[in-house]
Amino acid sequence: MNKIYMDHAASTPVHPLVAEEMLRVMTGTYGNASSVHAFGRDAKRIVSSAREQIAAAIGAKPADLVFTSGGTESDNAALFGAAAARAEHGRHLLVSEVEHHAVLHAAESLAEQGFEVEYIPVDTLGRVSVDWIREHTRPDTALISVMLANNEVGTIQPVREIGAFARERGVWFHTDAVQALGSLPIDCADLNADLISFSAHKINGPQGIGALYVAPGIKLPALLRGGNQERKRRAGTENLAGMAGFAAAVELAVSDPQARRARTLALRAQLLDGLSAAIGESSFVVNGDPDHHLDHIVNVSFPAVGTETMLMNLDMAGIAVASGSACTSGSLETSHVLRAMNLPENVLNSAIRFSFGLGNNSEEIETVVKTIETIMNRVRMKR
Repeated sequence: MNKIYMDHAASTPVHPLVAEEMLRVMTGTYGNASSVHAFGRDAKRIVSSAREQIAAAIGAKPADLVFTSGGTESDNAALFGAAAARAEHGRHLLVSEVEHHAVLHAAESLAEQGFEVEYIPVDTLGRVSVDWIREHTRPDTALISVMLANNEVGTIQPVREIGAFARERGVWFHTDAVQALGSLPIDCADLNADLISFSAHKINGPQGIGALYVAPGIKLPALLRGGNQERKRRAGTENLAGMAGFAAAVELAVSDPQARRARTLALRAQLLDGLSAAIGESSFVVNGDPDHHLDHIVNVSFPAVGTETMLMNLDMAGIAVASGSACTSGSLETSHVLRAMNLPENVLNSAIRFSFGLGNNSEEIETVVKTIETIMNRVRMKR
């Protein structure tokens, strides 16, 4: 059985050129970047080069980037760091309802510590309202956190407008750009954000490495203590191979964006057109914003078939997709994103996320469509 991987929004295969660069570093550089001898200087050059490459690709200065272990740490560092740094200014936080759990669980923890967390609602397409944020921002609001693009439905948020407003009000603004990097052009200065989260494993880089953009003038407490790494902002011996791989992945991700977008749009159109022809337009619903969305994420509900049934049948056919929901003790939880969008129960409980990336092709889309048609027919025959 040929397996088909369409869960790139969860994690992506490491690009061969990225793996090659990482292997070069792992086998050729083993000094500690904090050491003053030649081996240490070699290691330090890798750290500096990676930081410079990534910064150049996202419109940042090298000094603005703090390497982390990934998107979760970057999100946590942004929320806990901002809360600590701004506590005297105010203890009110605005966080969108559709954030990744790395943000939502951090916000819940801050609420337990006495911060007042107010959740920003979304419409049925998954978008927040800038006017709502304006109306609910208070003199004691310390931070606003709204992701650039959603990891479940792909909806893109109006972060530039939110960031511009936050700057006017003197409120720090954080955006989680983990899912957007490589799919949207990123210019940190243009986003008007004070804190931006990134991760390598969403763009064919290694797992376990990410970055937090910290705008000039924003002072966060140290994430980890015990050394002077990352300008005393995050102690710990640097992950040389991870940083080098991250830099290589970023360079690949931002190269020739027009060709990449054309290819992804073609796969997206083939999937949706194929489903329309095979099972009928009335048999599925596309979730998310039709105008403001990431091209590589397609969240589709099949109201006649529950999420778990569709997932298991696709998996048995060798097709890896996702529910966009959390899995707890072997059972699926309803997606907090789709729940926040106030979708009907039959749509909410039958959602499947397809996400495209390296290695996917037209033949695979054709196989996926035929497999879904078979599953739908099987379910219909049982009724």
